[in-house]
Amino acid sequence: MDLSEGIATRRSVRGFKSTPVAQETLRKVLQLASCSPSYTNTQPWEVAVVSGARRDALSRILYDMASAGVPSSSETPVPALWPAELASRAGEHNARRFRVLEVERDDAAARNELRLLNYRFFGAPCVLFLFLDNTLSPWSVFDMGLFTQTLALAAHAQGLGTCLQASLTHYPDAVRDFLGLEKSKKLMLGISLGYPDPEAKLNGYQSSRVAVDNFVKWYS
Repeated sequence: MDLSEGIATRRSVRGFKSTPVAQETLRKVLQLASCSPSYTNTQPWEVAVVSGARRDALSRILYDMASAGVPSSSETPVPALWPAELASRAGEHNARRFRVLEVERDDAAARNELRLLNYRFFGAPCVLFLFLDNTLSPWSVFDMGLFTQTLALAAHAQGLGTCLQASLTHYPDAVRDFLGLEKSKKLMLGISLGYPDPEAKLNGYQSSRVAVDNFVKWYS
């Protein structure tokens, strides 16, 4: 696929085949992601790739914490209040997704089951955790966003799917302890990665996008 097609067809995948991803393929994806621009070429991103038995063990730890109701201690909290237009957009997105999955709004058990699938990495055989040194500024957070998008597109070009998951940042100390990383490494994002399962019900939903003129003002 060409670049335009890749950008247009990339999507969040929430149902994966169990097929392992070869390390050679992962290296190719990460090499392409490393071409991302960064402030004064600092390239601040740090990545942990977890698969196999280690992936399964970490999944059990996070799933048990989430299912026990351990409060999130994410180091990148969401805003306490979204602007009205953004809140409306998010609400519509969630409502449409639950309709596609045939989950009723008041079905707390089904909604909780969907939430917990995050910690099973939606069945993906591989999960990536992205870290930044906690001394860095918002410029480096911006760089991490550029790196993440490039990584997702590079994976898509290899026939892989990704799901960028804020949920996987909810227990940063548990992740760092498991990986043997210092407290100074701030957990920014978790990414489930693998080959998409086209039969998975969770992949039947496609989020919408607003029209260009909704977010652009033209000056000439």
